Amino acid sequence: MPTIRASIGGDIAAITAIYAHHVLHGTGTFEVDPPSSQDMAARRAEVLARGLPHLVAEEGGQVLGFAYCNWFKPRPAYRYSAEDSVYVADAARGLGVGRLLLDALAEQAQAAGMRKLLAVIGDSANAGSIALHRAAGFTEVGVMRSVGWKFGAWRDIVLMEKPLGAGDSSAPE
Repeated sequence: MPTIRASIGGDIAAITAIYAHHVLHGTGTFEVDPPSSQDMAARRAEVLARGLPHLVAEEGGQVLGFAYCNWFKPRPAYRYSAEDSVYVADAARGLGVGRLLLDALAEQAQAAGMRKLLAVIGDSANAGSIALHRAAGFTEVGVMRSVGWKFGAWRDIVLMEKPLGAGDSSAPE
């Protein structure tokens, strides 16, 4: 059973490799060029600077996946709504690692004051990510058709959401 823990600087190489595989071979992200380790370290630093979780799943000293959330948009009015990102190493897919990461991420995002967790899922054919989010309590709220071009085809984005804590039933502060 993998351990879910906060990521550390020493995880960046594994995180970068996992994400590069998804960039080069999948449509869950619409990036087309894998970011460098420095880019991934800067992204992690931004998440942590906002007091948000950046997690890894580790087993036997090997990082099997990572997850984090960041503000949905950079404007301060969005500071209680975070977009999740969950990526699992290809060799660890289908083993429940994504679910462990997403559940821990939602719990820690709520503890950090988030009221809504959003999934912006690349490619409406991404059945695995859609099923993962649905199983974790997310509901689909829309599809943006043909907004990305990757691997020679138009790709949709599926939007899903999950309220955290009191959700929108009260003011956050």
